[in-house]
Amino acid sequence: MNSRSEELARNLQAIQERIATAAIGAGRTPEEISLVVVTKTFPLADVQLLYELGVRNFGENRDQEGSVKAPELPEDCIWHFQGQIQSNKLKSICGWADVIHSLDDLKHAQKISELGTNARILIQVALEAKFREGRGGVDPELLPDFLEDVISRKRLNVAGLMAVAPLDEAAPPAFARLHEIFTQARKNWPQLSILSAGMSGDFEAAISQGATLVRVGSSILGHRAPLL
Repeated sequence: MNSRSEELARNLQAIQERIATAAIGAGRTPEEISLVVVTKTFPLADVQLLYELGVRNFGENRDQEGSVKAPELPEDCIWHFQGQIQSNKLKSICGWADVIHSLDDLKHAQKISELGTNARILIQVALEAKFREGRGGVDPELLPDFLEDVISRKRLNVAGLMAVAPLDEAAPPAFARLHEIFTQARKNWPQLSILSAGMSGDFEAAISQGATLVRVGSSILGHRAPLL
């Protein structure tokens, strides 16, 4: 095991222990929480090392990276696209992503429907008090109609909700609000089983509010290289 592999192993174990502690503290079991290691901007070599350490869920924010890395890993990997969707990238994204986290536009939903992907889809919910460019998400008040459209009419494989903690509010109350939104949505669509929330700085707060999937990158892989 080389020094980079040892570093990743230590960091991964530390995060897994924190996830377990947070789950137990919330009266849950660690097995309820899936960890997606976000590998955006990191080289394929790091992804391969993580695979050797047992990681199978990998997250990418850009099609340019995911479409290159995914084919190089074994087929038992689960690839998560987590970035903002661009229409001209959807065909490619649907070719490699097993889970698409960030659907918030009916035009994109229509295109995904036409592509016929089997990918699981998560609807991104906006938690910002005020609209912020680049943050994305469906207004919670509009979510029931949005879900009705993408599930009942466009027949997408919608598996749950996703959210990013807001910039203008502490994570715990925002995730508490997300938990209530998720609970209400499941009353009409019980097939919604995934709540994707929480990143390196706030995943424990997300777990306390029912997150079933957390997205952690820098706490495992270290400082990110700048995007080009």
